Amino acid sequence: MHLWDPPFCGDIDLLIKKDGTWVHEGRPIRRLAMVQLFASVLKREEDSYFLVTPVEKVGIQVEDCPFVVTEMDVVTTNGEQQLQFTTNTGETVIADADHPLKVTTDPESGEPHPSLHIRSGLEGLLNRAVFYRLVELAEPATVSQDRLAVRSAGESFLLGETDSE
Repeated sequence: MHLWDPPFCGDIDLLIKKDGTWVHEGRPIRRLAMVQLFASVLKREEDSYFLVTPVEKVGIQVEDCPFVVTEMDVVTTNGEQQLQFTTNTGETVIADADHPLKVTTDPESGEPHPSLHIRSGLEGLLNRAVFYRLVELAEPATVSQDRLAVRSAGESFLLGETDSE
């Protein structure tokens, strides 16, 4: 799909809300199979999102990240910890060099904004419960003892700073 480059056919009234709800013409799409189908043809180009088929490309709106990470499992493979995440559409991803975790800070609220690269420039926002589980696994980072990090698939991902008080 990443090689498809059909002509742009305009925007449609489709919104992916911050909580992961897909809304078409003001009404939530309740069938998971339909959401999964749309998610499978979702593409990002710079800051814009599109649904792409071999013959057309239509623009959609995304409030934050197009996916929400709803589950996390800690698995061990060959003695190495791997963090496996599942999105609201059922995709599973292991945090690694190709699928990095990152935590930025929302400039308005000051709250952490944890996300995971899912595929092809598409991010998944970690829901609160998953982020709290991730923080429970965190240890002082090797680069600085006042920063917290987690390890997955041989990579270290910074989560933020500890409270120095």
